[in-house]
Amino acid sequence: MNAPSPADLRRWRRHLANERAEAAVYRDLAQRYDGEEREILSAIAASEERHEQHWLSLLGDQVGPPVRADLGTRVLAFLARHFRSVFVLALVQRFEARASYDADADATPTMAADEQIHEEVIRALAARGRDRLSGSFRAAVFGANDGLVSNLALILGVSASGVSSHTVLVTGLAGLLAGALSMGAGEYVSVSSQRELLEASAPSPNVGSALAQLDVDANELELVYRARGMSPEEATAHAARVLQNPVHHSPGSDDDRHEAVGTGLKAAVSSFLFFAVGALIPILPFLFGMTGTKAVLTAAALVGATLLGTGVIVGLLSGAPPFRRALRQLLIGYGAAAITYVLGLLVGGGVG
Repeated sequence: MNAPSPADLRRWRRHLANERAEAAVYRDLAQRYDGEEREILSAIAASEERHEQHWLSLLGDQVGPPVRADLGTRVLAFLARHFRSVFVLALVQRFEARASYDADADATPTMAADEQIHEEVIRALAARGRDRLSGSFRAAVFGANDGLVSNLALILGVSASGVSSHTVLVTGLAGLLAGALSMGAGEYVSVSSQRELLEASAPSPNVGSALAQLDVDANELELVYRARGMSPEEATAHAARVLQNPVHHSPGSDDDRHEAVGTGLKAAVSSFLFFAVGALIPILPFLFGMTGTKAVLTAAALVGATLLGTGVIVGLLSGAPPFRRALRQLLIGYGAAAITYVLGLLVGGGVG
């Protein structure tokens, strides 16, 4: 084997530092979880330690002084030590998606495969948190974004018509209250209706007690599974297994789907509060006495910064590129506000 070049040594040392930091990330995360999730995260940490040993063996006596891990890995290490949340898992998922040994000839195929599997494992763990957040979080994010965009558009449109700053402020406050009440009521009706539809489709709780009384020869239980989409052969086999041990089986439950949808009251409260917070941001300059173009530009800047922030959060949680999602939300929000502003100018010119 040829002696490694200085560039090889630098690359190997960087890989070593990153693997050490990543193993620490997973160990710290494991300490913040319990049960199966802790075991899974600990197993990934052990895998990263095996990768560490690979780079140590290549470096031999040329390990050199400790090298700092990449900035992204150090940030993840800090978050893993101090927080337990789906946001941290989502960040780890995106980090694993970028980490690849496919193009590194000195990494083994097993290491490259490990990194791909790690991404899928973290995706599955993060999905559990996303499911728990999805109902109320969806209402919160949509509420905040609607408040930001609708009230900014309202303020720009009204101010462009040439009315006083006091009128703009009153209009913005009215838009805040009316929009928050409308969003809260709409979310309550929407989520409550969705839960009612799920309940209508859910298996009856009395089915389990009827299993022991079924005629095994007729095996009518297979009709349940055929109605749910199984082929006749699959339904017959599955029903037979259930009837062999009816105490530990039941035709199913929709608890997870109910959890993902959330409750109508929680969604309504989240939507109301976050719409109100979002709608408050565009009127802050007017509340603090700013007027005219300066107030309008400040409102637009505040809303733009907030849209970028919510876009990054949604992108991380959904697994989409966060900055692309942030830019999309910014462009949509500013586009709606610009259209309303132009209409305000037209109306103001017509009135004049």
